[in-house]
Amino acid sequence: MSRFLEKLNDSQKEAVEYLDGPLLILAGAGSGKTRVLTYKMAYLLEQNVVKPWQILAITFTNKAAKEMKSRVLDLVENDAGSIWLGTFHSICVRILKRDIEVLGYSKDFNILDELDKEKVIKDIVKKLNLDDKKYPSGLISYEISRSKDSLKDSRQFLEENKGDYRKEQIAEIYRIYEQTLKNNNSIDFDDIIMLTVKLFLQNPDILSEYQNKFKYILIDEYQDTNKIQFLLISLLASAHGNICVVGDESQSIYGWRGADISNILNFEKEFPGAKIIKLEENYRSTQNILNAANEVIKNNSNKIDKKLWTKNDSGSKIQYFSADNEYAEVDYIVDKIDSICRKEGAKYSEFAVLFRTNAQARVLEEVFMKTGTPYRLIGGLKFYSRKEIKDLTAYLKLIQNQNDNVSLKRIINEPKRGIGDTTVENLEIMANEKGISIFEFIKDSNNLIGLRSSGNIIGFRDTILELISLKDKLTVSDLMKNILKLSGYEAMLNEEKNLESETRFENLMEFIGVALEFEKESAENTLSDFLESIALVSDVDKLDEGTEAVTLMTMHSAKGLEFDTVFIVGMEEGLFPSKRSIEEDERTEEERRLCYVAITRAKKHVYITNATKRTLYGSTSYTIPSRFISEIPSHLYDEEVSSRVKQNINKVQSFLNKEYERSNSVASRIDASVKIAPKASTNKFGLSVDSFLKNVQGQTGTANTSLVDASSYKVGMKIKHKKFGVGIIEKIEQEGDDYKVEIKFETFGLKRLMANNTPLEIL
Repeated sequence: MSRFLEKLNDSQKEAVEYLDGPLLILAGAGSGKTRVLTYKMAYLLEQNVVKPWQILAITFTNKAAKEMKSRVLDLVENDAGSIWLGTFHSICVRILKRDIEVLGYSKDFNILDELDKEKVIKDIVKKLNLDDKKYPSGLISYEISRSKDSLKDSRQFLEENKGDYRKEQIAEIYRIYEQTLKNNNSIDFDDIIMLTVKLFLQNPDILSEYQNKFKYILIDEYQDTNKIQFLLISLLASAHGNICVVGDESQSIYGWRGADISNILNFEKEFPGAKIIKLEENYRSTQNILNAANEVIKNNSNKIDKKLWTKNDSGSKIQYFSADNEYAEVDYIVDKIDSICRKEGAKYSEFAVLFRTNAQARVLEEVFMKTGTPYRLIGGLKFYSRKEIKDLTAYLKLIQNQNDNVSLKRIINEPKRGIGDTTVENLEIMANEKGISIFEFIKDSNNLIGLRSSGNIIGFRDTILELISLKDKLTVSDLMKNILKLSGYEAMLNEEKNLESETRFENLMEFIGVALEFEKESAENTLSDFLESIALVSDVDKLDEGTEAVTLMTMHSAKGLEFDTVFIVGMEEGLFPSKRSIEEDERTEEERRLCYVAITRAKKHVYITNATKRTLYGSTSYTIPSRFISEIPSHLYDEEVSSRVKQNINKVQSFLNKEYERSNSVASRIDASVKIAPKASTNKFGLSVDSFLKNVQGQTGTANTSLVDASSYKVGMKIKHKKFGVGIIEKIEQEGDDYKVEIKFETFGLKRLMANNTPLEIL
């Protein structure tokens, strides 16, 4: 028996040993999926199934990839060093570094971050004389990202949106954006996977090479994959079919950024003959916490049945507090943290406060600062988004790639050199006329004759040329030190002599520290590799687990982490679940999955809080407790608060009843208008009235469920309702052409509903 199987439970062992064809490992929260993945790689190597370089393993964060590689190395020592293990983006960059020339780029391409991307878009909008309020860079960036995720370039985007003037303008912005990046020999974050897929589709020989190379493919967090990631995986796995994916549809929380839950729900359909193994034993949380999570998630319809359990103690009950306002809510949290620290000797780092939206962080920070409670906010101003870090990065990018006009325009007058915006615009126009980059244009002094700032431009050019000459002679950290000195950036900060300049200098020293760490870990230690590493880093990757402070973060950022005690704040209808999600079943289900993720971050204690009155986005309003509070049965709460929970259940039921009656009223009015209109008639969009009704009903909560003939209902029958969940029919009374049906729902109690207006699924 393999030495790797001794420490695994039966389900984990089965997952590790299964090697024949597609495998879906449904891994519930805290069920040891990382251990299964690492042991599976070690097992593949121990059993000589594949060589290390024939394994492709993909995770969603650099932190997870680093941890996984370290674990595999501990198990099989040097044998694992050449495994291809990283994020989707880091793996694809590795492929592009080798083959991107086929697509018309050179190998020294730069990667634009989101801020640079929006800056380029803003410049294009300005050049096209468009109103930046009608064409905001954030919206256009989103449209471009979604298009690239669907493998659509600007031409295809235009074809799909012909006749829509605004979308046609966005298509033109997209076209110029594509051309600008190509001219700069730059790609953005979305290009990384899209260009890799294009590389494979347009070059079957290159695809075949990688298909034959990777004999075994493992994907972590499969529920978070999007369409283009699925396509990439399918292309690579199609030759051997040995694909193992690990995921949990109950933790699919990134639909808003393109993640497609159907990838995991339809795995068997997409990969025929696939085996499914469920990991349901949880090693993280107490049973009470797991029971609460199980009870919440069971209300979703798009799920695969599984139930978390543990050998751990039942643990403490769920705690709940309803505050008068958001300040009282945070006061309660701070008091509880201090109390637990005093009584149990807990550390601040063992606590996390999770919130739904970043706007909630302001009050949290304010109260934590006032009380002196140490905290760290994840998701604030990111380190790599700070001005001084972006400036130094732009110098590095220009040294690496002299076609990068975006980086050049950022630093040509930073620090101030007397080179104004108008001069830079003129330089770009003249360079474009010659079909060359701005730096290539200013390299020829003859091109600068007659320009007022020519001397300053030449000074900047000569500094960059000197730094380029040092690129291959110095380490990245030493090159950074030279940039700060030769550019005058360090002198500028020293001259300012204020707290802000000191902080900026300290940040730059920290950045050089990042380079030093990179040099320790990287074998090649090239500027290109360093720029790639910082382009792909995420905020959570930098989370210092040793910091003695309470962690404040969004629920989305908390995924994959764990803490002894978790506070879930702002549990109110309209905030969590969010206002935008309430009217769409699909979005509400994703919010519920987010609640499941938040609860299962806790190992020992869960505190749920809300405020009866909250000021948010400049508006004060009275709130209704979140439906998720009432989806946790009252017996799972502490006895002192269970009565308040029951009161909240009544409030939530009343609110949901009104919302449902309102939606049924809308559907009924539309239905009445349809009965008058001829069945074959169409509206101005070319839809038949029946189709139009279905579309509208889809927005009011009656879509996606077939309406059964009411005469089929029987007393005692088990049914399912979209909003109220599972129930038993207790009474049926005929009223004219309709039936009044009394149903006892498991969560919402007794309801009286009219059958013709009510979608019920017979179970």
